[in-house]
Amino acid sequence: MAIFDEIKTMTQEQAPAAVSSIDARLSRLTLGIAGLAAMVTYLDTTILFVAFPDITNSFGSSPASTLSWVLNAYTIIFAALLVPAGKLADRLGHRRAFLVGSATFSMASMGCGLAPNVEWLIVTRVLQGAGAAILVPASLALVMAAFPREKVPQVVAIWGAIGALSAALGPSLGSLVVDTLGWRWAFFLNLPIGLVTLVAGGRFLRESRDPKVQIPSLMGIALIALAAGAMSYALVESDTVGWASTQTIIVFAIGLVLLGAFVAHQRWTDAPTLDLELFALGNFRWGNLAMFSFSLAFSAMFFGLILFLVNVWGWSILKAGFAVAPGPALAAILAPRCGKLAGQIGQRPLVVLGGAVFAISGLYRLAFLTANVDYLIAIAVPLALDAVAIALVFPQVTSVAAQVLPANRTGVGGATTQAVRQFGGSFGVALTIAFLGAATETANLLAGFERIWWLLVAGGVVTTLFALRLRTRVAV
Repeated sequence: MAIFDEIKTMTQEQAPAAVSSIDARLSRLTLGIAGLAAMVTYLDTTILFVAFPDITNSFGSSPASTLSWVLNAYTIIFAALLVPAGKLADRLGHRRAFLVGSATFSMASMGCGLAPNVEWLIVTRVLQGAGAAILVPASLALVMAAFPREKVPQVVAIWGAIGALSAALGPSLGSLVVDTLGWRWAFFLNLPIGLVTLVAGGRFLRESRDPKVQIPSLMGIALIALAAGAMSYALVESDTVGWASTQTIIVFAIGLVLLGAFVAHQRWTDAPTLDLELFALGNFRWGNLAMFSFSLAFSAMFFGLILFLVNVWGWSILKAGFAVAPGPALAAILAPRCGKLAGQIGQRPLVVLGGAVFAISGLYRLAFLTANVDYLIAIAVPLALDAVAIALVFPQVTSVAAQVLPANRTGVGGATTQAVRQFGGSFGVALTIAFLGAATETANLLAGFERIWWLLVAGGVVTTLFALRLRTRVAV
């Protein structure tokens, strides 16, 4: 409620100085509608982590490598299309893109909920990811266009806080829905929200566009999606065929070749998907590398913890969902306070510390998280460490990468960072599936989870090393 009180206060302050009361009301409505739509796309990711064990039970005859694409198909397509969809929305109109993205996401959600088999579910997840990629950048652009320039930093922070709220709600809401109604309702839950955003968006949102923006090449979009897909597939299958097997090496090499082809294509094409020259900016380059490594480790932690509670401790999905919910909730509370601290001492020390804290949480799990049930010691303590790390890293990395962008590149730069975050998350899921494989015996499961916890340690350390290359200073 505090978020929405702040929206109301902000627009009331704005009205006498800059716009009429009607415009202030429309600005509030734009932020509410756009924030709600963006919230449901991010909520879908965390809910699916909780729903995955129930989906696995429904399609038990399908191998783990196939089931992993229920998660990764969404994140890879979301990440691959995020930047080009943002450019397309700039060119054709943000309101139009918002409505198309919302309709696509909602219809795909219905298709997911009605899926008769895992193949159907994966295809509709691809469509869901496409809808989310169209929806999210258009949502943010509409919000930025609805407020005067001096209010943009504040309103973007509120829009981001709504996304953080979805991460906090995901585990508990998802587990409640899945436990009482089944995994299909994790998707049907999106339908009433989609209907509200479509009706309200069609009535209240105002169109904005930039006809000078160049539409990106389809070749670039295909290359980056195929590269990420090939490398994810190699990781997922590695536990079955072997990490050093010919298949794993060849498929991963194909992914690297496709990635190299994507970079080459971006350098000579007149219609790039990503503006690679932005990576020449030191803070943008190191900030995005830190985002990738931390997102990978974060997804492995979140997804791995849900699977541990269900498969090792034998907890229900409902119990597991509520057990992990305090972590993201605490992170959402701490994030604004860490943002204020960053304004006083700079982002670099916070990201360095956050990576180290996350590595410590991985070491802690290696030492204390066993088959013996002890929620307070084995789960609550490392969840608190994770929350501190998340609050220290995610907002500060996003901020430090954005601050070095030219004024006319903030949109594409911000979308690039979010795409990097999604790609990191998809690799974290792929590695989690690969480490666990088809293990069912407790001893084998524990060995797989130990590899996941070591991944947390590595991700935290690498994030800290990347953060050491950042250059930040405090404004005076």
